Amino acid sequence: MKRLFYILPLAAFLVIGVYLAIGLTLDPQKLPNMLEGKPVPAFNLAGLEGRDEKGFANTDLRGEVSLVNVFGSWCVACRVEHPFLMKIKENGWVPIHGIDWREPNRTAGPQWLRRHGDPYTLAGDDPKSKAAIAFGVTGAPETFVVDKQGIIRYKHVGPIDEKVWSGTLNPLIEHLRGQGE
Repeated sequence: MKRLFYILPLAAFLVIGVYLAIGLTLDPQKLPNMLEGKPVPAFNLAGLEGRDEKGFANTDLRGEVSLVNVFGSWCVACRVEHPFLMKIKENGWVPIHGIDWREPNRTAGPQWLRRHGDPYTLAGDDPKSKAAIAFGVTGAPETFVVDKQGIIRYKHVGPIDEKVWSGTLNPLIEHLRGQGE
């Protein structure tokens, strides 16, 4: 009985250690996305104040390969990613559409874009996380590659940089553009 008293905590510690070790080897960029291969979920967002009153809806995501980028003025990683999004826009590599997520007030996102540059073709305000929840967003920034038919083909968690662009996103975008032509 005394042996069991010593072995049980050791066994529990080993089991917890194995789970932690496995968890540390997982890549957060490769989180499973239940929407890959499925149509973009239905959403219809109001435009950003003072930017474009048209807004942004799932029906806008047909006809060309595009990116949907979830961002917020409060998001530190979005600030890191932003110069590269501007580079994508300036080079005309792919249209980027934005979902301005959970801003503290309706003017924060548009002010941030005026200050840092606006890479978005279309952008919508998502203060109550309706679109973000529909997309399964867990944090910002997150970016989705959407094909010509409005199907989500890839989800990237975290900032986009040159390495992510050249190693993953651009090859996928070029492949998707070549389909059905």
